[in-house]
Amino acid sequence: MAWKTLDDLDLAGKRVLTRVDINVPVENGVVTDATRITRIVPTITDILDKGGTPILLAHFGRPKGKPDPDLSLKHVQPALEEALGRDVIFIETPSRDQIDSLPANSVVLLENTRFSEMEEANDPRMAQSLASLGDVFCNDAFSAAHRAHASTTGVAHLLPSCAGRLMEAELRALEAALGDPDRPVVA
Repeated sequence: MAWKTLDDLDLAGKRVLTRVDINVPVENGVVTDATRITRIVPTITDILDKGGTPILLAHFGRPKGKPDPDLSLKHVQPALEEALGRDVIFIETPSRDQIDSLPANSVVLLENTRFSEMEEANDPRMAQSLASLGDVFCNDAFSAAHRAHASTTGVAHLLPSCAGRLMEAELRALEAALGDPDRPVVA
């Protein structure tokens, strides 16, 4: 397979739109299983280590294209901060000026992408709006990669793109199983 990873792009000084899967269970405003959050930490850490600013894009639940306070990613922010051991800046309605004014080593979490009906429709206007916030796109949401949404395929067509560490591991496993598997093969 021909795809790029975080190792193939220069991230120094770049705003890295990073599509992640943090669609985690929440009860009474508290994350009850942070497994998906801990699995994205290597990607975020690598982006930071390479001098980039990760700007996290994610969906949460099924708000049907309308804002729903119960499905705000604000509920996930504390668990994300705990997993990363650092502050995470939550932004509901971002602008490039706002993103550019942040310190270079910031981690940014944007509001639920599914609060807009344009997300699931893969509306080019939403993809362009998201792409305007970054310089590079990193997809680390293997579980959402099959969906042609604005925050997955839409943005990937507009910015230099790569796989995050979790996506890279999943793609390598698929490549090993489907490309040249160890013999004998049992299905």
